[in-house]
Amino acid sequence: MTKRTFRIMVRGSFDALTDEQRAELRAAAAEHDVLRAEFTEEGHLTYDLAARPFFTFRFLEHGEAEEDVVAASVRAETAAELWLTDRGYGYKNLKSQAQDMTLAALGARQKQEARRKS
Repeated sequence: MTKRTFRIMVRGSFDALTDEQRAELRAAAAEHDVLRAEFTEEGHLTYDLAARPFFTFRFLEHGEAEEDVVAASVRAETAAELWLTDRGYGYKNLKSQAQDMTLAALGARQKQEARRKS
């Protein structure tokens, strides 16, 4: 079987943060800037609390079958919930969106490279 790579984004919004929690998040904002966003196995958090209360975790997961994306999404949501809960951050409207990279459309350069190899 082919190893599949899944990119999963878990989105939500912070809820009922204390002033102390807001200050903590603002202090760490540079490392969570959307311009530094990446998909990682641990999950990478981005937010811009000064603009709006929304956040996004980006996870990189793997599986062997197309159906494995469902379990990967559940693991990603659970990891995001755990990260937020461990820090005492309130949140709401958690939703995930997953993409199986083996099914993603090829860009023009990738198509040219694939033609050269065949």
